[in-house]
Amino acid sequence: MSESAKRPFDFMGLRKPASLLSIVLVVVAVVLLATRGLSLGLDFTGGTSVELEYQQPPQLDEVRATLTDAGYDQFVVQNFGADTLVLVRLAESGNDKLAEEITAALMADGDQLKLVSSEFVGSQVGDELKEDSGLGLLIALAVVLVYVGMRFQFKFGIASVVPLAHDVIIILGVFALFQWTFDLSVLAALLAVIGYSLNDTIVVADRIRENFRKLRIEDPEEIINESIHQTISRTINTSGTTLVVLLALYFLGGEAINNFALALIIGVVVGTYSSIYVSANLLVSLGVTRDDMIVPPKEGTGEGDEEEQPPEWLNRM
Repeated sequence: MSESAKRPFDFMGLRKPASLLSIVLVVVAVVLLATRGLSLGLDFTGGTSVELEYQQPPQLDEVRATLTDAGYDQFVVQNFGADTLVLVRLAESGNDKLAEEITAALMADGDQLKLVSSEFVGSQVGDELKEDSGLGLLIALAVVLVYVGMRFQFKFGIASVVPLAHDVIIILGVFALFQWTFDLSVLAALLAVIGYSLNDTIVVADRIRENFRKLRIEDPEEIINESIHQTISRTINTSGTTLVVLLALYFLGGEAINNFALALIIGVVVGTYSSIYVSANLLVSLGVTRDDMIVPPKEGTGEGDEEEQPPEWLNRM
């Protein structure tokens, strides 16, 4: 087998183009968030929730068309609990008879249904949710920084948190671009993306730390290349199987979880990219060296980490 066939792909050879791509994506996402903003769902803006029970399972598209014809424009229609139970959520309104008006509009088409309950959520509750959700994301990132800094080394902590912020900003930018509804389910997806991306980043970081200690290679980029090469198959397999499940959720799960699945699909793709390039890029930029990985020898033994021979393809260079 030739040396080129044995040598891993030069991931770090694309370090600068990848950095430029990440910077452009983040800047564009921030501009979109500042100019277009997020299309906040009723969870954040407040509104009226109306629960209806049909005698026969209705076609949700027909329910939406009826509400549109009746003059309602900001609403969400979805099943909950059973095919005959329909939840209609509308933008904030001070009309006490809104639930009865919606029921009458839907019954005008000949559907047999009854009003189960209605509930009004004010905008103040939505404002509190926005503040609490933003605070929750910041706390999650801070906890990750502390954990990884203690578990590995502070440079690894920074190289783990920045990719997570990178992933979240890009997802928010995509939602701002297409004006997809941002509600609590999407917020839950963002937290899930943080956990998924962190897990992937930790796997790569652990292999990088191990190789810095064992391989007798002076070039940090070569060590990082070898580490990514050793974990790339695991990364691809994990991301691929996760995407299959998420695609099934998106196409078969119904409208209620479409945006949730969309956020996770984007997060898995961007998170896989960031765990390889953003995290590794930062380690190189921060100047990580073998000295950062040194484990003090056990007292009284003088023994430290044993060094391992570099891969064969490096010896032939």
